[in-house]
Amino acid sequence: MCGRFGLTRPDRLDLERFGIDHLPTLVPRFNIPPGERILAIRVRDGTRSASLLKWGLVPWWSSDPSIGHWLANARGDTAFEKASFRDPVRKRRCLIPADLFYEWQAVPGRRKKRPYVIRLRSEEPFALGGIWDFWRPASGGDGLATCAILTTTSNVLLSPVHDRMPVIVRPERYSDWLDFRTPASRVQQLMQPYPSEEMILWPIGLRVNSANEDDAALLDREAEID
Repeated sequence: MCGRFGLTRPDRLDLERFGIDHLPTLVPRFNIPPGERILAIRVRDGTRSASLLKWGLVPWWSSDPSIGHWLANARGDTAFEKASFRDPVRKRRCLIPADLFYEWQAVPGRRKKRPYVIRLRSEEPFALGGIWDFWRPASGGDGLATCAILTTTSNVLLSPVHDRMPVIVRPERYSDWLDFRTPASRVQQLMQPYPSEEMILWPIGLRVNSANEDDAALLDREAEID
């Protein structure tokens, strides 16, 4: 799964690589939880654009937007079958820029899980594979654009920590990912675990568990937990 992630250096995003010419105003974030508005690149009317979407998918047909609290992630292996995800994964995919994410490891004999931070060895930003939808209340009024992060099986590096990891889309596959005409079989191929040798992880302190904590010190190595 992917319960938290960060975009700590938005200034390092390569707009040309994403195929966009500008970004909304962004500040460094070290601990982004579900429910917040996050940066997403998507295609609308044939043009790529970057905008802020609420993290937690609300399907267009839902009668209650609170369903988004439970739909921050979507399993890539079942997304084409699930009612909440099957239309977005076929027609409304997006890229969610990040430069780190977190996973939690169960520790035998301890109540609290040990958090880890994961990033690329290059420390460069990357793109999480996402899906989006637009919900409008039946009574009328403003709609709500939301998204979810797709997950896949963990690679060898992450598997001791957690059995799932977010989908990471390589830059040369951005066009395939964003194009609604890409066949489902090809989309599924793009949701493979990211290579272990290109990633690094280390244990951090429990302060990351609080969504109110959001600073660079969260990334400090801390091997022991209370």
